Amino acid sequence: MIKDMKTTISTKQSEVNKKWILIDASNLVVGRLAAFVANRLRGKHLPSYTPHVDDGDNVIIINADKVHFTGSKLSDKIYYKHTGYPGGIKSTTPEKILGGKFPERVLQKAIRRMMPTGPLSNAQFGNLKVYAGSEHPHEAQKPEVIDVSALNNKNVKR
Repeated sequence: MIKDMKTTISTKQSEVNKKWILIDASNLVVGRLAAFVANRLRGKHLPSYTPHVDDGDNVIIINADKVHFTGSKLSDKIYYKHTGYPGGIKSTTPEKILGGKFPERVLQKAIRRMMPTGPLSNAQFGNLKVYAGSEHPHEAQKPEVIDVSALNNKNVKR
């Protein structure tokens, strides 16, 4: 007696139904928020997750300038980049970036570095919109508000 084998269902790009979600980043911890958003962008929260299809959500993050780091990472953590020239290594801290002209880049870099590299990941990262203030131009999409702070008490600055 042979039991019926169930086939694996692979989602096609035409079958994907993307949602818009809104996250308020005020008083949230950067790493925990970045991990949550990276999973949402990739679509790993869905039972129909398919690794080669962009089936994640569109994510809008507001108040990105009000995120927090745990411990003394705000001043001790160092971001490095290289210009490509000899001796061209540059460094900065999250404190300088958050106090600068583009404070949303701290959160963008944290999320980007939690995603794999490749063309699909680049397309998924394009579904992320980060704003330093509380205003965003995506009201027409009617985003669903997700309260990340209520998911776990460690997500919020204590």
